[in-house]
Amino acid sequence: MPKNWSGHGVDLHLEPAAAAGGRRVGLEGALREAIRAGRLAAGTSLPGTRALAAELGLARGTVTAAYDQLVEEGYLTARPGSGTSVAALPASDTVAAARPAAAPAEPVHDLRPGRPDLDAFPVRTWLAATRRVLGRVGPQAFGPGDPQGRIELRTALAEHLARTRGVVATPDRVVVTAGFHQAMALLGGVLAAGGTTRVAAEDPGHDVYRALLGRAGLAVDPLPVDREGARVEELGPDVGAVSLTPSHQYPTGVPLHPRRRRALRAWAHTTGGLVLEDDYDGEFRYDRQPVGALQGTAPDRVVYCGTASKTLAPALRLAWLVLPPELVDPVVRARERTDLYGESLGQLILADLIAGHAYERHVRAARLRYRRRRGQLVERIGALPGPTVHGVAAGLHTLVTLPDHGPGEAPLLARCAERGVALRGLSELHHDPTGRPEGLLIGFGAPAERAWPAALDALSAVLAEQFGR
Repeated sequence: MPKNWSGHGVDLHLEPAAAAGGRRVGLEGALREAIRAGRLAAGTSLPGTRALAAELGLARGTVTAAYDQLVEEGYLTARPGSGTSVAALPASDTVAAARPAAAPAEPVHDLRPGRPDLDAFPVRTWLAATRRVLGRVGPQAFGPGDPQGRIELRTALAEHLARTRGVVATPDRVVVTAGFHQAMALLGGVLAAGGTTRVAAEDPGHDVYRALLGRAGLAVDPLPVDREGARVEELGPDVGAVSLTPSHQYPTGVPLHPRRRRALRAWAHTTGGLVLEDDYDGEFRYDRQPVGALQGTAPDRVVYCGTASKTLAPALRLAWLVLPPELVDPVVRARERTDLYGESLGQLILADLIAGHAYERHVRAARLRYRRRRGQLVERIGALPGPTVHGVAAGLHTLVTLPDHGPGEAPLLARCAERGVALRGLSELHHDPTGRPEGLLIGFGAPAERAWPAALDALSAVLAEQFGR
C-alpha cells in the first residue's frame, strides 16, 4: 500500500509495488522510480535505515539491503558519518516528462505595449507599508476578504480618484477586482444578465477585452476610430453599452474630442446606454494636465475602470470599478459567484500607499521617466522617411503606421523578432483587418532603465534598415 515518510524532514509518497523479489525489490523499485522521475533530487539526504524501516513498516534489514543495492547501481551515495543521499544522475537517466517545462523565452528587448518598468517597482516603499499594515491590523488581514473590496482601499480610491481624475466616487460605489480582466468579465456577465444583447467597442481596440464581452454572450459591434477618437455619433439606439478609452484611445493614442464627449453623454442619457470607461493609463500625460475622466460628467451612466497594472505591476492583480448605484449589488454578487473572497493584504498595502501619498510620488517619478523615453523614441522615428507617429504625448506606447508602399507589418515584426525586439502589430486590434492600415505598437515602458538605450538602438537599427534613405 502507499506509504509516506516525513520524520526525516522529507515528505515523499512511496508505493513499493509487489515484486517477485519481495519487499526489498519493491522498495528498490519505488526509490529508483522516485529518483528517475526527479521527485528525489540529487543531494537529498535519505532517512536512516532504522527510521525508514519504522515509518514504512519494514524490517531494517530490508531497507539496508535496498540502500546497498541502489548504492551499487549508482542511484545513491553513502559515506561514513554522512548518511545516505541521492546521487547526481546524467540528464539522460531522468524521465523527460518529469522535468519542469521551460518557461517561454523572454525577448532581449521588450517593447510590447502596456507594460511598466518592473525594475522601478517601489520595493522598499511596499515593504514599509506592509510592516505598517500588519502592525495595525494583525491576523485579521488573512481572513476572508470582502468581495466588494476592503473598505480602507475603497475609501482611499474614492478620495484619490476624485482629486486626480475628477471621478465622482464614494466608497460604497467602488468595487475592487482581481485585475482589469476580471472587471471586464464581471461587467459583461452583468450586462448580459440584465437583458443587454448588443454592445459596441472601439475599432481598432483592445482585442482581449472585446473577446471578453463576446464570451459573455454579447454581440460586439465595431465603433470606428479616427483622429478625434471613437465616432460615437454612429452608436445606435439598440446598443446597450459601449467600451471606450476616452482619455488615451488604445491603440491610436488620441483623446476623445470634447464635442464627441458631449455627444456620448447625450446618447447615454437618451437611450439609457452605459459607457464602460477604461482609464488604463490616465495618470500618464506628458504635455499637459491629464484629461479628466468622462465619468465625472455623467456618473450615473458611466462605469469608470482603473488599474494598478500600469502604475505599479500587473502581478498585484488590483483593479477597481466606480459604478452607478444600481450596478453595485449585481457586480458584487457576480464576483461572489466566481471569486468568493477578495484578497486583502495587497489591498490594505495599496490603501496605505495612497493615503500617505507614496503612490502619487511613485506615479510622478514614473511620469518623468516615461516622458523622456517617449521623446527619445519619437525623435528616432521622426528622422526616418515613411513611418508616421500617432497620438498625444501620453501612456506607455506609441502607434507608428506604415506607408502604403514599403515593408509591411508582418515582415517588420519578423525582422524585429530576429533581432530580439518584441512589439505588437496593429492588424490584430482591428475587428476585421482587411484593407485597414498596418502599423506597429511600440511600448517604451517595459525595459529597465539600464536596458532602455540598447532596446531603442536595436529597434532603430531595424527601422533604419527598412526605411533609411
